[in-house]
Amino acid sequence: MSIDLLAAYDDQLRREGEVGNADALVEHGPLLWAVFHHGGFVTYRDLGGAEGAALDTLVEETVAHYRDETAVESFEWKTRGHDLPADLGQRLEAHGLVPEPRETVMVGEAALLALDVPLDPGVVVRRIDPGPDAEADVTRMLEAQESVFGTGRGPSVASSLAELEAGTSEFWIAEADGRVVCGGRLTPVEGTDFAGIWGGATLPDYRGRGIYRALLAARARSAVARGIHLIHSDSTDMSRPILERSGLVAVTTTTPYVWTR
Repeated sequence: MSIDLLAAYDDQLRREGEVGNADALVEHGPLLWAVFHHGGFVTYRDLGGAEGAALDTLVEETVAHYRDETAVESFEWKTRGHDLPADLGQRLEAHGLVPEPRETVMVGEAALLALDVPLDPGVVVRRIDPGPDAEADVTRMLEAQESVFGTGRGPSVASSLAELEAGTSEFWIAEADGRVVCGGRLTPVEGTDFAGIWGGATLPDYRGRGIYRALLAARARSAVARGIHLIHSDSTDMSRPILERSGLVAVTTTTPYVWTR
């Protein structure tokens, strides 16, 4: 089963599946060089057999592109644990890219996550709707996520509002006594069987209360209602056990390598 899910992940979610909302896109050999509001992003389905000196050249050309032909402050080369060659990470580091923490790619049926999760009194999970309160809600959500993840490379309020207005992502928050304590997105991937579940950052004082699971379940129910069959998520060591207990499968790992100007 995991092999089939990995094939679906590679076929449907890499390359074009990762850059549908890019502001600019350049194809270079097996790579797609994308630019988003928050920086650059390198994606590919595979490296076309490039290794050794040929791979070094590909990395050098990528660095030169973002350094000389764009204004981004940083770009991310997103590797997967099953990518070849095995020394890809070492070669990226040799060219100045820095690895961030490895996460596990989880894939499975959306219906497995669409559960009823009881919450403490005073905790409310809701979807952010377009309207006069949207900017304040999105701002609070992103501030909560940044306080947990702390990468400084998350989406901006403006780009998130644009996604909300366009309907390309759903934004969900959990509030406790009016404070946003957890937030995340549901992003359907057009032309595929998948939606991505992103974020789900819960403030430390509110963990262990089922809030993450409730936010996950709400997004999964929305995905099922939209006719989406599969969910994928890049999971931390904290969220992976929750997804596994719900029946999702670890198909590979992902490690971002980041170049900064």
